[in-house]
Amino acid sequence: MSRRTIAIAAALSVLALGSPLITACANPWANNSFKSGVDKYEQGDYQGAIADWSRAIEINPQFDFAYSNRGIAKNKLGDHQGAIADYTKAVEINPQYALAFFNRGNAKRILKDFQGAVSDYTKAIEINPEYANAYYNRGSTKDEQKDYQGAIADYTKTIEINPQYADAYFNRGSAKNDLKDYQGAISDFTKAIEINPKYTNAYVNRGASKYFIGDSKGACDDWRKAADLGYERSAELLKKQC
Repeated sequence: MSRRTIAIAAALSVLALGSPLITACANPWANNSFKSGVDKYEQGDYQGAIADWSRAIEINPQFDFAYSNRGIAKNKLGDHQGAIADYTKAVEINPQYALAFFNRGNAKRILKDFQGAVSDYTKAIEINPEYANAYYNRGSTKDEQKDYQGAIADYTKTIEINPQYADAYFNRGSAKNDLKDYQGAISDFTKAIEINPKYTNAYVNRGASKYFIGDSKGACDDWRKAADLGYERSAELLKKQC
């Protein structure tokens, strides 16, 4: 079975510059350093970005966005503990900073602190009840703890907020597979494929679900489709099972 996915791209949305908080609350020199850090981050110069955001923080120690962004750059460099410290400072300054809680949850999840991650995703959801990615990552974390029913509930909420969230259908289908609800899994994998017709993992997992219910032809058709899309392991499945 192909592994679940988690949402990580949303961690970068804090870099969008247009919030009045930046210009209204930040010293102009701090704001200039902040923007310079964004430019360097987008160029892949994470160390340079950290230096600029550190300078912004020196000028304005209450600059929550600078702490959060510096945490993102540290995460990129593998300094997850340093990232957590920065996200923690950001939420101390701004307890309603949902994205910082979300990002801290992601860092904790990388460090296998699953309970801490769930707690942070929950806090992000309390602040923003429509935070689809927070529900999704909380579900993925519960999934990893084998709380499949809890995971399914979170994926379902994700889908209610964003009906085009293909990965949420895929992960919910995988959790249903673990609970041996193969028909429910097939339905979810099918929906993921309708949204993204090139979703190779969904074809592979739908094929496995079909195989478990005795639909060998359907399984082989799905694995063949995944192989046609470039999924190399499907060739092994086809060779062994078809």
